[in-house]
Amino acid sequence: MRLLEPLADPGAPLARRNPTAKLAASALLTFILVASVDPVTAAVAIGLELALVPLFGIRYRALARRSWPLMTSAVIVFAFTLLFTTHRGGATLLHAGPLALTTGSLEAALGLALRIGAVALPGLVVFATTDPTDLADSLIQQVRVPPRFAIGALAAFRLVPLLVDEWELLTLARRARGVDAGRNPVARVRLFASTMFGLLVGAIRRGTRLATAMDARGFDSHLPRSVARPQRFTAADAALVAGAVGVAAVAIGTSLAAGAFRLLM
Repeated sequence: MRLLEPLADPGAPLARRNPTAKLAASALLTFILVASVDPVTAAVAIGLELALVPLFGIRYRALARRSWPLMTSAVIVFAFTLLFTTHRGGATLLHAGPLALTTGSLEAALGLALRIGAVALPGLVVFATTDPTDLADSLIQQVRVPPRFAIGALAAFRLVPLLVDEWELLTLARRARGVDAGRNPVARVRLFASTMFGLLVGAIRRGTRLATAMDARGFDSHLPRSVARPQRFTAADAALVAGAVGVAAVAIGTSLAAGAFRLLM
């Protein structure tokens, strides 16, 4: 849950861009890159994205610590695709019983794993460089999102880190009562499921109390709301969106030039 907290220098050139512009750039880049399944497009896109990371005020070491779920997912997808993909064309690299590793299966697995990184990295950078309050204000002012929805989403986003503390509290409370799974894997699964259920119940109760408190303070009224923190969409923000399209164009163009581009079918 702490992976959602900003970690960038707010004074960096791209970190201080309009939150809506950063969100639009990430969405456009993701939408364009998701159409290709070859490893060349994804690899070029990842290289360009990583080259731009310092402009967002993020250190590579901090980004690596933040992106461990992403890297773990990519490794798992690579392994499963390599073993179970139907793309078995090309030269045989390894054949051991039912396991047949070919250049086709390796290319398919590498393409999917790299595409996860290329698609998810922009979103990770956006949330690591954007304050949730600024994002909600920008969505209300630039995208004309209803304030009720934007402020409710902001409140939910702010409460997400509390789930970590709630999980730790539930775990310690059960341990103090002598509820421990030990080394029994079945008991561990049951304990995990019951703790998740307790966490869900606590989250629903907290959300209900928060919704009642917000309605009591006038968040449910349909009166026009004033703007306390103006967000402006400038030419630099438009250049960021255009730059995202340029990154996708360079990645796809490089893949086409190399003859490796494959469209998602």
